[in-house]
Amino acid sequence: MNETADTAQTGGKNMTILGAIAIILGMLAMMAPGLTGLSVALVVGVLVVIGGIVRMIWAFQAGSLGRGVLMFAIGALTLLCGIALVAKPLFAAGFMTILLASYFAVDGIFEIMAGFQARPAPGSGWMLFGGSVSVLLGIMIWRQFPLSGVYAIGILLGIKLFFVGLMMITGGAMVRSAAKS
Repeated sequence: MNETADTAQTGGKNMTILGAIAIILGMLAMMAPGLTGLSVALVVGVLVVIGGIVRMIWAFQAGSLGRGVLMFAIGALTLLCGIALVAKPLFAAGFMTILLASYFAVDGIFEIMAGFQARPAPGSGWMLFGGSVSVLLGIMIWRQFPLSGVYAIGILLGIKLFFVGLMMITGGAMVRSAAKS
């Protein structure tokens, strides 16, 4: 085998391993959806807090006083939003539920488009199926809001990870198969 084929083989194996990890994480998320939902909300809150602090620090490097004050104010607002998300994870989960429903719908549409573009290649059916599932999940979570909240984040994220894992395993097998020929 040449170097390109070896690299493709290695990439295909890595993709398959990452796909298996995504499936396992998806199953764990579905088994503990409340914990997953609150964890995701808290992590997002912490990241927003860090983003606010970084923006406030950058404000001191602004070229002018007016620009520095504006950047500091935006950083302070970002910090306050992050603190609110950490302090009220259920509110954060509700907000994220809306974002997640939108994400699933848009991501699913793009997966369906990619699946149609990849046809008749092996695995394109999985892309179409995964995209359709994403769109349906987006619709389901939107229709159940606000009752879905924390549990929806965990369950739907778990389902999404599961299908992403399946697509990665299929993609890895396709890459390895192409590298052998």
